[in-house]
Amino acid sequence: MALAFAGWTALAGFVTYSYAGAAPSTTTPVVAAASPVNSEAVNRATQLSDAFADVAERVSPSVVTIKVEAKQDIPDVFKFFGGGRGGEGPQGGVQQGSGSGVIFTSDGSILTNNHVVEKATRIDVVLRDGRSFRAKVAGTDPAVDLAVVKIDAKNLPAATFADSNQARVGEWVLAIGAPFGLDYTLTAGVLSAKGRSIHANEIEDYLQTDASINPGNSGGPLVNLQGQVLGINTVIIGGSGIGFAIPSSIARSVGEQLQTKGKVSRAWIGVAFQPLTQDLAKSLGMSDTHGALVASVVPKSPADKAGIKPGDVIEQVDTQKVVQSSDLLRAVLLKPVGTKVAINVLRDGKPLTLQMNTAERPGDLKAEGAQDTGSGESPESPAALGLNLQPLSPQIAQELSYKGPGKVVVSGVKPGSPAERAGLQRGDVVVEADRKAVDKPADVAAAAKDGKALLRVDRKTGSFYTVVSKEDD
Repeated sequence: MALAFAGWTALAGFVTYSYAGAAPSTTTPVVAAASPVNSEAVNRATQLSDAFADVAERVSPSVVTIKVEAKQDIPDVFKFFGGGRGGEGPQGGVQQGSGSGVIFTSDGSILTNNHVVEKATRIDVVLRDGRSFRAKVAGTDPAVDLAVVKIDAKNLPAATFADSNQARVGEWVLAIGAPFGLDYTLTAGVLSAKGRSIHANEIEDYLQTDASINPGNSGGPLVNLQGQVLGINTVIIGGSGIGFAIPSSIARSVGEQLQTKGKVSRAWIGVAFQPLTQDLAKSLGMSDTHGALVASVVPKSPADKAGIKPGDVIEQVDTQKVVQSSDLLRAVLLKPVGTKVAINVLRDGKPLTLQMNTAERPGDLKAEGAQDTGSGESPESPAALGLNLQPLSPQIAQELSYKGPGKVVVSGVKPGSPAERAGLQRGDVVVEADRKAVDKPADVAAAAKDGKALLRVDRKTGSFYTVVSKEDD
């Protein structure tokens, strides 16, 4: 007689137990036949895996960990991209943190971020083979957030730099560094975009990547599958998984100057500029958004002496076309100081070629790119478009620390209005409306009779153009 016990049940049909003399019986489970492995796909994946491993082996000896100490006034590395293992706090009045770096020359020059070593009282560089050296700062360039530190060592494996201008969006990239103090960590991703500006530093032309970059990666390399440095990892956006690197075209030039001279001299023409949106291009009578829109010109600068004016659209520098506004920054920065250049501009729909000599960029300048105003949209009458204006009195100008030519100030912006969507803020000074000087609020109203107006605006952070349009209400 077969026995049954509560809770005992054959699982998955593998074995059934019989009792009272019955012989045990087994049943074979039914297993679906496995799909054949796609050997070609596996081979491709293995080849990519091998490429990653080869890059790690080739590049890691050129990557260093930088350990820093500072007192009281903590360097940005602890707030932004560093923090020792586990994020330790001050110990005995000393704050400790870490970052990464790249061996720039075989005789001990190390390229890293300025914010890694800024204000540090002690810097130690740890090599891949475990050797540690005390380092001294050879030079810094806060404008792009780069620095070179020097150690007393010879015959080091210097990194090879790629031409970031030739890099393609979508190609594989690897980030190597010491995130959270974990030395020689490699992560993989793709080059997501080029020419990014995120208003983190004075001069920006970032490479964007989704390769995982974390605190401690700062100053380490972003490399291609040939093991060449495409950029220096610098900035992350929160926990978004988006990171930014200074392109090698800039990093290499800065590193060479810091190594040999301890400072950087870079070309400058003296314009603030901004991207061309569709609304701005349409207001300027252009059929596309190629070029960089000049928002302001520094008095007595090369651009001023050559005749460049606000509202000009720079389309070409020598033989290099300016498709995106970041192309202008890149084209100028790569020129030696004192070089003669030809600038092709579009003014009121007419092409002009202006000649100038680049000058050395003065210190303490605002960013080369103009204030980012978002989409650049939005008036009929100013009040109807959410824009309140009033004459700029001497008292208001003093409160705003404004010394420009403007005579009308924005006293209020209605939330959700076209003026707000155009990026306007209380305290902005309206200098032009539809390319004509603004002397009184009525001038803006006259320009906006057709439901929109092209405004040139001065703000503490710089000058910019924006379009305010009733159509966007």
